[in-house]
Amino acid sequence: MNKNKFFVLELIAVLFLVSLDLITKQMAVKYLSSGSIDIIPKVFSLTLLEGGNSGAAFGLFQGGFWMFTVVTVLVIFAVIFVLKKMVFQKKYLPAHVTLVLILAGALGNFADRTVTMIKYGHSYVIDFLYFELINFPIFNIADCYVTISAIGMLLFVVFYYKDEDFDIMLGRVKNEIK
Repeated sequence: MNKNKFFVLELIAVLFLVSLDLITKQMAVKYLSSGSIDIIPKVFSLTLLEGGNSGAAFGLFQGGFWMFTVVTVLVIFAVIFVLKKMVFQKKYLPAHVTLVLILAGALGNFADRTVTMIKYGHSYVIDFLYFELINFPIFNIADCYVTISAIGMLLFVVFYYKDEDFDIMLGRVKNEIK
């Protein structure tokens, strides 16, 4: 498969993941407005966060719509640029997957913030996944994408890829193996 076809598949995967995120958020609003659903009692539940989360991770930077917009747009363009530039080799598939997840998470929460800003005059994301056992802040599917990709990227950078892999990955070395 050539690099351009793979890039198109990555974009399709992003659209699928964003759709999954937005659908689950709308289902949460529809079905959880009247109360929580225990999945594992006292451990994990589906609990709609009243009024949504107008901040970033763990509620930080509440109400920073324009800051989130600028940062998200920059992240989106940077990730798309890197995905488009990255070589398509099996060794670099984990990096491709983590970037797809980062892009899907950023787009999912960005879409949510934009829609709520247009509809209600203030932006927030819909959060509904709650680990009661440790009283972890309520989160959503897009947050899972970002968290999984950040952990994955950290592990790959520290333990899997070498310095020269980054030059090959971004096409800075011409004698790459096909």
